[in-house]
Amino acid sequence: MTWIVQYLWLIPALPILAAGIAALLKQRSRIPAASLAIGSMAASFLLSLCAFAHVLGNHSGDGIQVFNVRWFQFGNEWLKLGWMLDPLTAVMLVMVTFVGLLIFIYSIGYMEHDENFTRFFSFLALFAGAMLGVIIANSLLLLFMCWEIVGLTSYLLIGFWYANPKAAAAAKKAFIVTRIGDLGFLLGMVWLYAQSGTLLFYDAGAGCLEGSSLAHLVARTTILGLTLSSAIGILIFCGAAGKSGQVPLHVWLPDAMEGPTPVSALIHAATMVAAGVFLIARIYPLMAAHAGESLSPTVALQVVTWVGAITAVFGATIAVAQYDIKRILAYSTVSQLGYMMIGLGVGGVAVGMFHLITHAFFKALLFLGAGSVIHGCSGEQDIRRMGGLRKYMPITFAAYAVGMLALCGFPLFFSGFWSKDEILSAAHTWSISQVPFFMGAFGALLTAFYMTRQVYYVFAGSNRLASASYDTPLASDFEDPGHHPTHLPHESPAVMTIPLVILAAFAILLGLIGTPAWPWFQSFLENKSAELSFAAFSNPGILPVMISSSLLVFLGLGLGWYFYGRRPIAIAESTDALATLQPGVFTVLGDAYYVDALYAATILRLNAWSAAASAWLDQWVWNGVVQSVSYFVVGIAWIDNFIDSGVVNTAFDSGCQTASRGGQLLALLQGGRVQTYLRLIGCALVALVIFLLWGAKA
Repeated sequence: MTWIVQYLWLIPALPILAAGIAALLKQRSRIPAASLAIGSMAASFLLSLCAFAHVLGNHSGDGIQVFNVRWFQFGNEWLKLGWMLDPLTAVMLVMVTFVGLLIFIYSIGYMEHDENFTRFFSFLALFAGAMLGVIIANSLLLLFMCWEIVGLTSYLLIGFWYANPKAAAAAKKAFIVTRIGDLGFLLGMVWLYAQSGTLLFYDAGAGCLEGSSLAHLVARTTILGLTLSSAIGILIFCGAAGKSGQVPLHVWLPDAMEGPTPVSALIHAATMVAAGVFLIARIYPLMAAHAGESLSPTVALQVVTWVGAITAVFGATIAVAQYDIKRILAYSTVSQLGYMMIGLGVGGVAVGMFHLITHAFFKALLFLGAGSVIHGCSGEQDIRRMGGLRKYMPITFAAYAVGMLALCGFPLFFSGFWSKDEILSAAHTWSISQVPFFMGAFGALLTAFYMTRQVYYVFAGSNRLASASYDTPLASDFEDPGHHPTHLPHESPAVMTIPLVILAAFAILLGLIGTPAWPWFQSFLENKSAELSFAAFSNPGILPVMISSSLLVFLGLGLGWYFYGRRPIAIAESTDALATLQPGVFTVLGDAYYVDALYAATILRLNAWSAAASAWLDQWVWNGVVQSVSYFVVGIAWIDNFIDSGVVNTAFDSGCQTASRGGQLLALLQGGRVQTYLRLIGCALVALVIFLLWGAKA
């Protein structure tokens, strides 16, 4: 075992240690806090590169190396924790540390004027460290512990500006909704331990993802004929659905935009939402375990696929009708996470994870680009009040255009094209149904359309920032009525634009490692060697899917130009082209299908009613019972006191007084004076004589 495997724990430990130290610094210690966070992330990135290089050069066995330690003992059993290094771990470590490092650097410029700068970097480092702990864990228990720290830090960062009621509410919403999913995760974890006796993934053949445990889990069935492996997998998927914003647990993700933009980038690109997809990839042997030689998808993978397909279309349709620049990207993330789940369900780990990696770079680019736009527009987030920014922010525009084309899947030159097409190709050949393929294709069309809409609103036409009327607020999702920008937009500083340029380069180049001609990424995850072969394009189904998806992208771009590019938007108050065409549908999409309103009218109202009923029962029923019992006990105590004081004590005291007086009389006879004793003897003698005389006379 090499040193990097033994000391892999340092990768998450360094940011966590930096977070702890930064938390102890004074508020004005801005440079030390940022230096600690960025330095720890840079060190973790270097260690991640070492781990990646080690896996790259290790082609023996299945490529999995573990280091397990005993934690504590109960009875004769030891509970073990551990960490692991395999291709999946290695590539995720490099992605999270590299993208996270760029976001940390970007945050210096974005949060420059925030009074809680030090606290922000403390939370940011803890967030990244927790995610890295999720990645290296070889124990589902250790993964769950780090998973919950990710949830805690997301609460702290989304609600970082806690003085804003919207931010505070969004933080609570994210924390509670993800806990709902985590409840299923916890139940699945407990059930898995009860059936396999371990939560270690790999443990020399005895892990819960290894042969003997999987054979036991697929051999037994539960309700509706589900195998235990599928039932447990679906429960664990609940946790993944919560973290990765899958329908119906997606509602927290758009509201998470209330946090600072670097937080949005970190959540939506490299950490929190990626954790759910990574979890399914990690336990994929459990999700895909079959009884016998069956090759059909398991029920668990079918659930993952259908939920992902619904989410992909659901998020894309809502993004069409949003006005907040970050909220559009948030619903885009919901949609793209759905694609990743489709990829995992229909194609396996490599298919889903390839899109996760490419998405991490171009979505981080888009969010940081949006942050640059917001920074340049003095805090404005409503795209209707922007316009013409291409002239004022050329670097941001160029980088954002790259991210937009990568997200749309523009043919050949951008990474999103290759990762998205691999998912569509796998969905096209799925043995269960063609519906997820068509849903994914429709989502691709919508993605190109709403991103084109956003770019035309933000960067084309004339600038509407200073001319926008603030007397009547627009129906945007984010509104800061106290902020009225009046000056022209400006380009962001180099500390913010350089990370954009680096991310833009990766948004283009990453696609080259996963093309059908050179599927290096897929081969790396499977611990195989990749070969360059352009003949792969002739495989059945690949070229037709590539051509059809490219046509859909061009159609989406064309529709976006037709509705928003032909006639430049002149004033902020102009009615959206789609709203003019279909006002009813646009309103429904703008309100996200009223899912939040539905939850408020059903689940939240039921919860409020239950709380009120519980309060009434507590006050008038249970409290009345408690009060009655207390009064009964007090009454018994009073009666007992009366008997004790008025009867028992009185009789006892009377007897004591009689005995005392008798004792006092007898004490007079025991005075110790001889004269008294002689008198008594004399009296006794007289009494005796009288008694004898009386007796003789009788």
